[in-house]
Amino acid sequence: MSWGGIEPLPEGKRTNLLQPLRHLAFCGIALVSTVRAVLTLSQLPMRKARSPRRRFWVLCSLSLSLLALLVSRLFLGGAIDLGSGVVGEDAFERSSWQNRRGIYLTSLLASRPERLAEIIEQANRHGLNAIVIDVKDNHGVVAYDTQVPLARTIGAREVRFDLKTLVESLKARGLYVIARQVVFYDPKLASHLKSRLGPWVSPTEERVVAYNLAIAEEVAAAGFHEIQFDYIRYPDGGDLRPIYGTRYRAIRDFLRRAYERLHAQINLSADVFGRTLWDWNLKKIDPIGQALDELRPYVDLLSPMVYPSHYEDRRFWDDPYGTVKKSLQNGLERDLKMRPFLQAFEMRLPVGMTQEEYILEQIRAVRELGFGGYLFWNPEGNYDPLWRALARLGEP
Repeated sequence: MSWGGIEPLPEGKRTNLLQPLRHLAFCGIALVSTVRAVLTLSQLPMRKARSPRRRFWVLCSLSLSLLALLVSRLFLGGAIDLGSGVVGEDAFERSSWQNRRGIYLTSLLASRPERLAEIIEQANRHGLNAIVIDVKDNHGVVAYDTQVPLARTIGAREVRFDLKTLVESLKARGLYVIARQVVFYDPKLASHLKSRLGPWVSPTEERVVAYNLAIAEEVAAAGFHEIQFDYIRYPDGGDLRPIYGTRYRAIRDFLRRAYERLHAQINLSADVFGRTLWDWNLKKIDPIGQALDELRPYVDLLSPMVYPSHYEDRRFWDDPYGTVKKSLQNGLERDLKMRPFLQAFEMRLPVGMTQEEYILEQIRAVRELGFGGYLFWNPEGNYDPLWRALARLGEP
């Protein structure tokens, strides 16, 4: 079924059952040939075993055994991942999101080769191994040559880079590549649909859901390691009361559908407000509709944005170490899989604290809690304070 001119892409890669069966067949041939050669030798008198004809057949059996093993190795590229169902040298690794430390970049920065190269050089120098890049941003811009009809209709398509070329070049530099897709904050789509929530769009509207899933399928096919859904929520504002059941269901259902269509070929994550880690989130009274315990079955991990500056109480701003640590402790007590976003931008810094010190305090908090992976956010891509902080630290 199509909605508003959207035709879903074909389903993702399906489990290839023939490859493991071929592998087992070759191994079976190798085993039978080896056993046959050994039995032949063991049953022959020494004098007959030395005859040219017998030696020939024994060597043939052993050669067949070695050939079967070699073909098995080469045919499968030396790798089988029965867990993910993807076979070969580029088999998808489910655990690969762990211990990833990186930065976020806008699509405009990613489209500037010289600037991108400078940033990657700094990241590598300081031990970072991941990068988050906008593929659909909070202006509604889709930054590559999307074939989704609705994106073209509403003027969302702005080709800033070739998606596959960019991903391949970043992978070649040893980076774990994350696509950030802004979902329900979309001024272009809101204008086209005449959304009453504008610049937001409604998570319950099928055209909105289908549009975002179609884009996500293109992104997954381009070879990213992970899609990170952002603005996967309703607009903030409203009473803290248990009246938002429809909102919680809508956010959960979007991730469920994304998981069903995409998880066979790519890791999935969701950016969530830092405040959702606190116990009152369990009461489902927050108008944004993010109930983490309902979302976690449909993502590999959550990325809580634990920016101290985003709390309204000054005591949280003035204690970046304590704010980050307590927030994440709450999440760990709920057994949430997390890779937090840390604040690498200047906002509400405590009096007398430099931005480098502010960053280091957050890193100290996550390390004490045992986090091996975390991301840094600067909306402009200005990471000079981060580089200085990591240089002082001596390691990421």
